[in-house]
Amino acid sequence: MIVLTVLREGQLAGVRQLIASVRQVIVDTETTGLESSQGHRVIEIGCVELVDRQHTTGEFHVYLNPDREIDPGAQSVHGITSDFLQDKPRFGDICQDFLAFVDGAEVIIHNAPFDVGFINEELKRHDATLGGIEDYCTVTDSLSLARDLHPGQRNSLDALCSRYSVDNSQRDVHGAVLDARLLADVYLRMTGGQTSLAFATSRPSDVVLSRREVGLNRMPLRVIRATESELVAHQERLESMELEGDGGCLWTKLEQRRD
Repeated sequence: MIVLTVLREGQLAGVRQLIASVRQVIVDTETTGLESSQGHRVIEIGCVELVDRQHTTGEFHVYLNPDREIDPGAQSVHGITSDFLQDKPRFGDICQDFLAFVDGAEVIIHNAPFDVGFINEELKRHDATLGGIEDYCTVTDSLSLARDLHPGQRNSLDALCSRYSVDNSQRDVHGAVLDARLLADVYLRMTGGQTSLAFATSRPSDVVLSRREVGLNRMPLRVIRATESELVAHQERLESMELEGDGGCLWTKLEQRRD
C-alpha cells in the first residue's frame, strides 16, 4: 500500500506568487536635529531592499540640502556638515523617486515614529496633497519588535548587532545607508526562521506526490478526524497567526485566493 500526499500545481503556483510578492524596504534617515516640529530637516535617506527575505541589489541613497544649519549634537552623531550638503538636491527633487521605491512595500524602520515624523514633515512641506508615507506602504517599527523580544534590555542598533552577531565594526558614525544595511541583517536574524521558500518539480502532471512505502501486512491506517472543538481551536490559531505574523498567515491568504 502507498500513502500519497497530494498538492495540486495550482496551489503551488499560488504559494509561489504569494511568497514572491513579499517585498520589504529597510529605511533610515539622518537629520539636522531631534525635533521635526522645530523645523529640523532630513539630510540623508538610505533604503535597502529585501525580497522574500533575501537581499537584492536594490538601494536608494541620497544626501539632501536642508537649507538650514545642523545642530552640533546631531553633527557629532552622523558627521555630516552643512558645507558637504550645499550642492545636494532638496527633498522635493527626489520625493517622487523615494515614494516610488517604498511604494507597496513593508517598510521597516528602527524607532519608526522618529523617521516617519520627519519624512511626513518633508512630504507636507513639499506638497501637502501627497499625504504621509503610510499612504504608500505599511510601516513596521523594529525597535518595538526588539523591545517585545528583549524586554528590559538595550535595543539600540549597536546593541542588537552585538546580540545577533552582525558585524558593525565600520559604524564609526551613523549613516543612513550603512545603518539600513545593518538593520536589514539584524531584522532577518531577529525575526529568525525560514528566509526563503521555493517549490520545484520535474513532474509533467498537475500534481506533486510525496510517497512513503508502508508494509502490506500492516493493519489499515486509522483515519482520525478533527472534532468540532479542535476545528475551532485550529481556526483561532490561524487568526492569531494572521495578527501576529510579519506577513500574516500564508495559508489563510492562499485559501482566500482560492475562494
